[in-house]
Amino acid sequence: MMLKLFKENIRIAFGSIKTQLLRTILTVLIIAIGITALVGILTVVTALENTVSTNFASMGANTFNINQYENNLKNRGGNEREIINPIISYPEAVAFKNKYKYPFTETSLSFTATSTAEVKYGDKKTDPEITIVGVDEHFISNSGLETTLGRSFNQFDIDNNTYSCIVGSDFEKGLLKDVNPIDKIISIRGARFKVIGVLKEKGSTFGHSQDLRVLIPIQVARSLFTSPNINYTMSVMVSKKELLDPAIDNATSTMRRVRKLNPVRDNNFGIGRSDDLINRILGITQYLGWASWIISIITILGSSIALMNIMIVSVTERTREIGVRKALGATKITISVQFFIETLLIGQIGGLVGIVLGILLGFAIATAMSFAFVIPWTAIFAAFATSFAVAIVSGLYPAIKASQLDPIEALRYE
Repeated sequence: MMLKLFKENIRIAFGSIKTQLLRTILTVLIIAIGITALVGILTVVTALENTVSTNFASMGANTFNINQYENNLKNRGGNEREIINPIISYPEAVAFKNKYKYPFTETSLSFTATSTAEVKYGDKKTDPEITIVGVDEHFISNSGLETTLGRSFNQFDIDNNTYSCIVGSDFEKGLLKDVNPIDKIISIRGARFKVIGVLKEKGSTFGHSQDLRVLIPIQVARSLFTSPNINYTMSVMVSKKELLDPAIDNATSTMRRVRKLNPVRDNNFGIGRSDDLINRILGITQYLGWASWIISIITILGSSIALMNIMIVSVTERTREIGVRKALGATKITISVQFFIETLLIGQIGGLVGIVLGILLGFAIATAMSFAFVIPWTAIFAAFATSFAVAIVSGLYPAIKASQLDPIEALRYE
């Protein structure tokens, strides 16, 4: 009995929607715009978070780097001051690696030799946009990199300064296209290097390609690129997560000893954890999420008023119909449920349209910005809940008003 009554209410609701098609479409569009704003922005935010997590998670949450600067400037007295730290020289980097012997850690030294190198293979050459990085045998593992072909550097390669190299994945699409890259000879600044490995594709991070680079042994890089003030980076991988914090403390004190800092002086170097950068960037995306909620709430407030208005008008137009139904025995609950279901249908249709448009909008933006798109299930759930709440709030008063009409007065209404 209840099921038949529910089906009948659905049929009546659809019939009423058809008779007010233009107003219903406009109301659905107003609701859909608010839901589209919510779902679209949350979809982009989710895609951004997924991209950031994918790009940086490979570095390992148990990795930290010692650099010239920290990621942010220190504040003193509320005013920002410029910090000018000395570069990390090669002797300092080597001294740190030799002195830092914390358990379950592995230290890597590296430096970016140039980001404007030209690489040649036979009679072909690249644009001068290749990054050359001088590395040691631990760089690839500490950086979360992998090789899809060939192998990584070993101790022999580094100790004997072999002219070997590992290239980024873009070389398979360009300079070394249609050939097996392994054991091929490429030329950098007139020096001939044998390709021993190809890195797994990493894509672009904030517009900077991670696949247009060549890794070479650090001493070979130092001999080829002799620009002054080369700045080195030490990367430390901690194999046991629970030892990360004490390992960082020990690395700080070791670097202070290397630089002969007295106890009252601040650190003149920076230590950055890989997970700090992830958390900082993901923290920024929260503001985008809040913005989407604010925008959608303002729009949805307008759609709630519009939906309530169309339902009040519907009650007024159907006053005589309501009187006939009551005269035939319809109860207040039956009348209110009929109007309430109609409101819910309009609200959910608007929500469904908004979800589809929002996902398409988010997908288009994520694709254009090279973000890793994922289906935003949280946004979809939030959109359904929001459209349902809008329908309840907007339909409550018209439904009560319809149910409380006096049947005699309603029958007299023209």
